[in-house]
Amino acid sequence: MRRIKTLLLALALAATPAWANLGEEEGSESSNLDWIEGKKAVEAQDWKRAVPLLSKAAEAEPENADIRNWLGFANRKLGNMDAAFAAYNEALKLNPRHKHAHEYIGEAYLITNNVAKAEQHLAELQKLCTPIPCEAYKDLKRAVDEYKKNKK
Repeated sequence: MRRIKTLLLALALAATPAWANLGEEEGSESSNLDWIEGKKAVEAQDWKRAVPLLSKAAEAEPENADIRNWLGFANRKLGNMDAAFAAYNEALKLNPRHKHAHEYIGEAYLITNNVAKAEQHLAELQKLCTPIPCEAYKDLKRAVDEYKKNKK
């Protein structure tokens, strides 16, 4: 079990740069300075700096799903899973079609050993990304498959 948790943590921190694919194509850019600085902190993988900046940006722009997604991402990287789930769920409430929020909440569910919930978000991504699978779907599918492989 410890090996699986270590592997999942490594998967969560590996390969893709932290700031890649967090949701720009979802379409909610902002000139809010906390949002801009929060994104810079994420790019620098400075999660402790990112969370308060993105929290302030989310307060200033409560309808911005991208900010909530990035806030969830930074909290997940810090291991603040309750806060990550809250932010991802808020992003999905604001924009149920937010592909990266589905991907990242799915990855968070894998970290907490809830593969069934991860697969629900994978199924949602499959619907959103049809007929051509998007990167969010491919990434979550890869993570789910790896999780299951290591669970055996």
